Amino acid sequence: MEDNRNNQDKLEINVPAELLEGVYSNLAVITHSSAEFILDFIRVMPGTSKAPVKSRVVMAPEHAKRLLYALQNNVQKYEQVFGEIRFPGTPAQMSNHLNGEA
Repeated sequence: MEDNRNNQDKLEINVPAELLEGVYSNLAVITHSSAEFILDFIRVMPGTSKAPVKSRVVMAPEHAKRLLYALQNNVQKYEQVFGEIRFPGTPAQMSNHLNGEA
């Protein structure tokens, strides 16, 4: 019976061919309501006044918190191997990254 449960817990994730390349983003804007978090992934091109949203992900608050923990864990692992990730610019400019934009 336990073997049956272990098989049920496995999730096979398939990435369709059209998504394999991924979407590049150099800015994320995050908003939320009581029911959901909305993550807009944007590509900002130098010298332009418009920046299109390339992808939008909507998730429940519980999933947003799981994403937060997963990102923290992966950043820690990355920094153990490659060194600390540093923000360019002054501390005042870095504070912009803490107000719903990443």
